[in-house]
This record gives sequence, structure tokens and C-alpha cells, in this order.
Amino acid sequence: MLVLNATYEPLSVVSVARALHLVMAQRAEVLETADAVLRSAQQVIPVPLVIRLLYYVRVPHNLPLPLSRKALLLRDNYTCQYCGAQPPRDQLTIDHVLPRSRGGRTEWENVVIACASCNRRKGNRTPEEAGMKLLRKPYRPRFWTMALLTMATNEAWRKYLANGDDR
Repeated sequence: MLVLNATYEPLSVVSVARALHLVMAQRAEVLETADAVLRSAQQVIPVPLVIRLLYYVRVPHNLPLPLSRKALLLRDNYTCQYCGAQPPRDQLTIDHVLPRSRGGRTEWENVVIACASCNRRKGNRTPEEAGMKLLRKPYRPRFWTMALLTMATNEAWRKYLANGDDR
């Protein structure tokens, strides 16, 4: 079960038993439930999928997240950041917004996923020079969001993990 901080930031993944304990102890509230239920002699409880803590837990946000192709694909949702296409993974490339030949570095804030045709069209220019517009400005993702996104198997989690900077 996905656990969110009081501010709706993803914190961790816990077992159903731990999630129910937090809810029963009135330390968390249930935001999303599964179709399945748990039955006891006295009650029927829907299985929680997403819970939110009722108190704030301070999390260090300066944990570095290494830049990798997989992490970049996850951040950009396997989508070309110029045209919005979602071709197969092997046809997606990493594009430097400010080209390396002009001093651009390989860092979160300067790389995006692009389809091969957009990457060729942009070439060794900035998006402005090529007459292209980014769908979303590149950003350094929060460690916890990316780590949890790699484990996201439930569609109910996606709206809480999509982009922690939107909340």
C-alpha cells in the first residue's frame, strides 16, 4: 500500500497489515481502496491502496537520484517531450536541451526524452532555434517519487506519483 505524507507526497510502500494498523490507530486516512475486502467477525473493511498520514513526516529531499536512461524514461513517461509521441522504447533517445557542443551538461535539468525524428530535427540547436517547444521543462525528480514510480503496479498510485512537484 502506498503511504503519502500529510502533504500528499509519496513516502513509502507498506503491507496491508501496516496500512490497516495506521488507519485503525487514527494516524492515517484511506484515500483509495481496492475492490477486495477483509472480513472479521464484527466488520468488513475495504483493502486500502493509498493512505495519507494525518501528521507530517520530515523527509530529506537532498538525496541524489542518479541520472539514467531508465529514470529519465520514467520521469518523462516514455513520451517525446517535443511532439508527445510514445513510440517503442528503443526508438526513444536522450536529447540535451542545450547541446553538449555548446556547453550543455548531462544533468536532470538539461536532458529530455525525444523520439528519433524530433531529435534529428532539433539537431545541434536549442529548441527555440529549431522552432520546437518542450511539453514540460526538464526537472530533477524527487528521489522518493521516482523510486516508488518504479514499483507502481497499481493505476490508483499513478496520480499520486506522476509529478510530486505539482502538489
